[in-house]
Amino acid sequence: MILRHVAIDCADPYKLASFWSAVTGWPLSAEDEVDDDEALLTAPEPLPGFLFIRVPEGKTVKNRIHFDWVPTERTRDEEVERLFTVGATLYEDHRTADGRGWATLLDPEGNEFCVERSTSERSKAEQAGT
Repeated sequence: MILRHVAIDCADPYKLASFWSAVTGWPLSAEDEVDDDEALLTAPEPLPGFLFIRVPEGKTVKNRIHFDWVPTERTRDEEVERLFTVGATLYEDHRTADGRGWATLLDPEGNEFCVERSTSERSKAEQAGT
């Protein structure tokens, strides 16, 4: 089997899809409109897209599943700062003075996601023995 979409329940599909489009750079489907009950982000192959679906109830507890992201064009800290500018907020900061760790952020509807060190940051740390 192939995972086609990750479905995410939300209050405002288009708004949340727009946030995640800014986070990932993935485009919203040309078929989606502001008041639709669903909105789709199309991910590059072979990744699954994100399908945002309107539900009546709000988020009430910690997510049972969340995304862990690794920056490709920036450092972890640069990426965290960029995500603040598109609407993310800090939930838990697990970054340490030695450069390890991650930041747990919230999207505009309170869904948790993490930003880890970039591959180049990991490689530099391994070479330095930290």
